[in-house]
Amino acid sequence: MNIAVDTGGTFTDVVYLEDGVLKARKVFSTPTDPSQAILNGIKGFTPTNLIHGTTVGTNAFLERKGARVAFITTSGFEDLVFIGRQARPKLYDFFVEKPAPILREDHTFGIKERISAEGKVLLPLSDGEIARCINWIKEISPEAIAVCLLHSYLYSFHEEKLKSALTEIGVPLSISSEVLPEFREYERASTTLINAYLVPVMSRYLSRLKEKLPGANLYIQQSNGGWLTVEEAKEFACHTVLSGPAGGAAGALLWASVLNEKRLITFDMGGTSTDVCLIDGELPFTREYVFDGYPLSIPVIDIHTVGAGGGSIAYIDRGGALKVGPQSAGADPGPACYGKALNPTVTDANVVLGRILPDMFLGGRYQLKKELSEEAIFSIGKKLGLSIEETALGIIKVANINMSRAVRKVSLERGYDPQEFVLFCFGGAGALHACAIAKELGIKKIMIPKLAGGFSAFGLLLSPPMKDFSLTVWLASHEKERLASHIETLRKKAFKHLKKVGLNPENFTEEIFLDLRYKGQGFELTVPFSEHFVEDFEEEHARHFGHSFSGKVPVEIVTLRLRLKGTPLAESFCIEKENSSFSNFETRVYTEEGYVSVPVVDWNSFSVGDTFEGPMLIIESFTTVWVEKGFKGQVKENYTLILERKD
Repeated sequence: MNIAVDTGGTFTDVVYLEDGVLKARKVFSTPTDPSQAILNGIKGFTPTNLIHGTTVGTNAFLERKGARVAFITTSGFEDLVFIGRQARPKLYDFFVEKPAPILREDHTFGIKERISAEGKVLLPLSDGEIARCINWIKEISPEAIAVCLLHSYLYSFHEEKLKSALTEIGVPLSISSEVLPEFREYERASTTLINAYLVPVMSRYLSRLKEKLPGANLYIQQSNGGWLTVEEAKEFACHTVLSGPAGGAAGALLWASVLNEKRLITFDMGGTSTDVCLIDGELPFTREYVFDGYPLSIPVIDIHTVGAGGGSIAYIDRGGALKVGPQSAGADPGPACYGKALNPTVTDANVVLGRILPDMFLGGRYQLKKELSEEAIFSIGKKLGLSIEETALGIIKVANINMSRAVRKVSLERGYDPQEFVLFCFGGAGALHACAIAKELGIKKIMIPKLAGGFSAFGLLLSPPMKDFSLTVWLASHEKERLASHIETLRKKAFKHLKKVGLNPENFTEEIFLDLRYKGQGFELTVPFSEHFVEDFEEEHARHFGHSFSGKVPVEIVTLRLRLKGTPLAESFCIEKENSSFSNFETRVYTEEGYVSVPVVDWNSFSVGDTFEGPMLIIESFTTVWVEKGFKGQVKENYTLILERKD
């Protein structure tokens, strides 16, 4: 049995295939021990394969609860991580704060060795210097070690020699020539340090989870949309930082392709945050991801996240303005309507407005307390001089503005017109806000999948194993024979890795990419490898920057990349119509026009081809869709809802 589990800040989603039909479950997350929610979610199942999207590493980094790391670098470069690029995110902000450190300055060791930019050994690494380093490590007793020596991407022997000696200490070890064998010392050091910081945390969690799932093959979703084996995730923990959201974006492209839509803006609103991603025919990748202030230069799906979710807490700031998030009530204590604390949240605002029906939450399995939502929001409305309903509507508007800003970040600010894309909406709270976001941005079509409440888990279930390998080569574009030799070297390295983790290279297809730039430029563009890669680069350069030099300036190959993509555990899916759980009825919903009477329809009562118009509430076990006035809808394949604005 194949099962996918996505652990979020508020809920843990389970999606599985039963006789080829997709089914879903949703349980509350257990932040103190995320594995318990997984066991609760798969109760009664005996999984053969389980793909897990986890936020354990992400949360450990954001909360600065990672390992105590010793950082070893070439003597004279001890300040490498602390100096960084000296790039300020807010140029004129005198009060900007540096990101919280993940490394103590006195836990940095400069080892005497030196390799030139051409890869030549200028100062050999002696056994005596290694012994001095080992004595220092024993004095500070770190929980993990990160090694990043100068130019080791060209000549890795010094790092390998050091690794061989340090392995005997018994502390998890990350070396840059294995984590990121690419040039740019700061980015390579930062990525290696993040990996070392998270490895002990992920190793402990995955070991416990593996013990609780005897007999199951456990795989971990990584940031590029594919999955890793447990052993790989323990060694390369930095690849799990966008684990769940990556599954949602990949799943959206797959689901929408069935409906012949490939230009999407994914809108994933969960309990804690909202993730957005612009997909123009294929998944967008970036290697310039900044993880809470630190560069993480591995291939990740280009997803933008804001602290706006169903659990985002509303408050009045010191200037008297209404704000929402980024602080979240999470699963515990949760929104006020959960009955554990009086946190006024976006979920409470939707309850007060009548858009979430308290006795139908999670398919009626959990009764919300509307009176507590009203009490929590009343405390804010009293300060603003507004009624409870007006305050709740204000909270929704502020949250919508925050989320619309995130969509603009990945569309308008990058030269894309959001009106040319479909808003693909999922996450437990997304369908309540989709119409408002579409109106704000002028988007004409909204797509909401039947499994919206646990959609990221769907993406995990149909994700393939995917491995990325890279090598900085420094070649002129005409050096085709040397390039072919490097490709073969990288291919052998990749195949060796697959065999090491128990995977058959014959089951993988390969894609080769080149990082290219004009000689003298500081940054590169990535293009697929082909016979015409120079021409392809110049076309891409013209598209990005409005010009190219058309053969007048030499093109150089900086980094070679190889991606291996395997076969998903599940390659097809379908949704069967379920029995309706209730008869349609009417309720009152508060809008800008005051209270209006709207029909409440069971999603399972629809048949493919049915049409409807707003205002309307459409309810499914884990999702409520608020169809605003001025929108019409139709039910498409797999009971997908398509909403369009009426002219």
